[in-house]
Amino acid sequence: MIEFVQKVPILTTLLSAIFFVILYKHWVYKNKPSYLFWWTAGVLCYGLGTLTESIVGVFGWSEPVFKAWYVLGALLGGFPLAQGSVYLIFNKRTADIMMGVIVSVIVIASILVVMSPVDYSLVEPTRLTGHVLVWKKVRLITPIVNIYAFIFLVGGAAYSAFRYSKDSRFKSRFLGNVFIAVGGLLPGIGGSFTKFGYTEVLYVTELLGIILIYLGYRTMRNDKNVSLYEAQNQKTILV
Repeated sequence: MIEFVQKVPILTTLLSAIFFVILYKHWVYKNKPSYLFWWTAGVLCYGLGTLTESIVGVFGWSEPVFKAWYVLGALLGGFPLAQGSVYLIFNKRTADIMMGVIVSVIVIASILVVMSPVDYSLVEPTRLTGHVLVWKKVRLITPIVNIYAFIFLVGGAAYSAFRYSKDSRFKSRFLGNVFIAVGGLLPGIGGSFTKFGYTEVLYVTELLGIILIYLGYRTMRNDKNVSLYEAQNQKTILV
């Protein structure tokens, strides 16, 4: 059963690739707005992260793939998607400043991950975990990025769902934001299991997460009603 679950990232990667193409076309169609750029980049990072998991599941553990997984998953997992929401919540100047701060943190952490030695006595042939990093304090940086992603991806979608719930005309947008909130939350839950060595839980939650985020996106895209953003001309999270 575990061997089967270790192949789940292959499916997640394929779904992410399809979703990436859809979002890229949407970004171009919308004249390349910042929020769609970051959502597109977010799905790309999501897919690249699960691609590293796929490689390990098929070919086994290697240090370069592990470190790429850590950067793409632990550091870039939810940040780009959350940053897309930030560009809808705040004005561009504020969003740019917030982006600059978090990107700086990610760059520093990524350099430390690449430089950190690996404790090969802790390596498992088909399982990825940050425990193998010798520089343990590097892992203290990831919660900063993850909290940021949680607040603006999950929290932002939940807030939008709350706002849309007040008007029955926006039922589809309410449901879409609920899907996105839950989809954004699941990988974080799965990621917490990796701290205890249960990386397979992450693989399942990543698959469910990208499916729910896509369903949320598609549900709102299919809604023909004018959004709150368009109706009230104020910033909020929506497609």
